[in-house]
Amino acid sequence: MTESPATKPANGEVCVKNGLKPERNGFVKSLHRCHERQHKHHWHPDEDEIHAASYHGSLYSRPFIESFEETPMLVAVLTYMGYGILTIFGYLRDFLRHWKIERCHIAREKEEQKDFVPLYQDFENFYTRNLYMRIRDNWNRPICSVPGAKMDLMERASHDYNWTFEYTGRVVQDVINLGSYNYLGFAENTGPCADSAAEVTMKYGVGIASTRQEIGNLDRHEEMEKLVAKFLGVESAMAFGMGFATNSMNIPALAGKGCLILSDELNHASLVLGARLSGSTIRVFKHNNMQSLEKLLKEAIVHGQPRTHRPWKKILIVVEGIYSMEGSIVRLPEVIALKKRYRAYLYLDEAHSIGALGPRGRGVVDYFGLDPCDVDVMMGTFTKSFGAAGGYIAGKRELIEYLRSHSHSAVYATSMSPPVVEQIITSMKCIMGEDGTTIGCDRVRQLAENTVYFRKRLREMGFIIYGNNDSPVVPMMLYMPAKIGAFGREMLKRNIGVVVVGFPATPIIESRARFCISAAHTNDMLDRNVKHTVNLQAFKTSTVVRFSEKYVFFKAE
Repeated sequence: MTESPATKPANGEVCVKNGLKPERNGFVKSLHRCHERQHKHHWHPDEDEIHAASYHGSLYSRPFIESFEETPMLVAVLTYMGYGILTIFGYLRDFLRHWKIERCHIAREKEEQKDFVPLYQDFENFYTRNLYMRIRDNWNRPICSVPGAKMDLMERASHDYNWTFEYTGRVVQDVINLGSYNYLGFAENTGPCADSAAEVTMKYGVGIASTRQEIGNLDRHEEMEKLVAKFLGVESAMAFGMGFATNSMNIPALAGKGCLILSDELNHASLVLGARLSGSTIRVFKHNNMQSLEKLLKEAIVHGQPRTHRPWKKILIVVEGIYSMEGSIVRLPEVIALKKRYRAYLYLDEAHSIGALGPRGRGVVDYFGLDPCDVDVMMGTFTKSFGAAGGYIAGKRELIEYLRSHSHSAVYATSMSPPVVEQIITSMKCIMGEDGTTIGCDRVRQLAENTVYFRKRLREMGFIIYGNNDSPVVPMMLYMPAKIGAFGREMLKRNIGVVVVGFPATPIIESRARFCISAAHTNDMLDRNVKHTVNLQAFKTSTVVRFSEKYVFFKAE
């Protein structure tokens, strides 16, 4: 087993479970601090934990607790069987559609297009028709209120197996919102942020209708960027109107042909797209696996570029602060140690961690107590903890000045809307305490407490959850395809809005429900969610009892 780093106790000993995701053997993959253990631990066949000493324990100044339970073999087999049954029925329905026996004709190709080259791949089209459409009603639900701790949903119904929807005119009120990334509760229509945004709207309007380099650079933009740099503890920062474009349009400006990008296998699509658009060579290392990253770094230094073996012009390590589908936190102290040792550059995406981690809410760097100057490129978004929109790049002044003239997102994109800018400024000042109150600090502390409390309650109830103990993203495993739709529907019946995720967004046997905790949630709300989740015993031990046109329903044994 590969050794894995963790927190180093006072006596210098570190005892951890294996940090690597094992093969299909049913073991638990986790990382935690152990006390009063012996110097060495030997593996025995009857043990369900793997202990190892850490070489890098001294890099951590706080406990680092992270767990991922491998899919049990029986559950994996049943999940594959579920997909197999759905696939068989899908081909059967396609056969019925071909002979015009199937009642739903929307899924069939139009006669006037039958001679055209298919726009989509065959399997993609098959999956959409016969699997995704069965549970499509769990996504794109329209809300008609502020996405705070509670929200209102517009009820809709479908009479053609989720191909189209009709609104019933009824509003489902006071649905507990466990799906929005409203980590600090700043997505609200009352309070200082809303008042400031309204005031700025009256003065500047809603849109700029120009780019920053032309007539779209406001004094509020300048103030916001100075505030972001101060908040992060770096020399300079610049903002962009879209979080996705912050990654996809800036990475090509930082790397190109002859450069090497080392990317975590679970990086966000915006990071993947940016790396591909750059034209750089891309190599992927296993998620949060420092041995895999170091191996790629060594090979890059030793072998250089393919064919020519010339040294790489630049090596860029790309990671995220919190991985939104796994709920895991990057092992930043080790990544920084490796990037210094091999003289690489580090690109850190803090979309989900900025505001949501650290004693001061300043992200994963603050969480580990590290120096912001050790991160070459700090990226983050305003769409989550700040309740606004857009993203930022921060770092040294030379880096920001370079991006102002070379980034497509900076040169061609329209400036950020003034009320959005004001929302960012006001919420960030709240977090920093510059508004003269403790609102921001209280929310950062409340989020941390809610996160630990909710994860603890789910574990006590026996549910399998992924990620770090301090991550406000809490994935709860569902595994089987039929549970995806059934869980989302049944929770909504109990006035709880959750996000369910399945293949291809996750591995085929790792479907899950993803809870996003907010500082605006109360313990009563979290307890209610746990209570109803437990009551849905179908999602712990279940059998298939009904197969209908719409979905497979699971019932407790």
